[in-house]
Amino acid sequence: MEECIFCKIINGDIPSKKVYEDDVVLCFEDINPAAPVHVLVIPKKHIKNLNEMSNEDSNIIAHIFSVSRDIAKKLDIDDNGYRIVMNCGEDGGQEVEHIHFHMLGGRNLSWPPG
Repeated sequence: MEECIFCKIINGDIPSKKVYEDDVVLCFEDINPAAPVHVLVIPKKHIKNLNEMSNEDSNIIAHIFSVSRDIAKKLDIDDNGYRIVMNCGEDGGQEVEHIHFHMLGGRNLSWPPG
């Protein structure tokens, strides 16, 4: 996955403003935030998108949601609320072909998005 920008961020080839990191995930601030709090939560294992995920990867996704809960508390958006978004494929709005989750908060998020 030499061409994947998220893999390059994970490897330290591209700098990021890290919010959290462990052996499974990396969380960092989005460079083009859509909300006052906009953190990307990505697995360190390269998985192109949800369609490419195997059953063995389900523990990674469970960990992502556990970490997201803790980050929301850390960033003080847990009480007022936040949104977790995952895009899948071109028509779904996925811009980077490495599964990732957007954590958005810090303001009222209208629905439908847009």
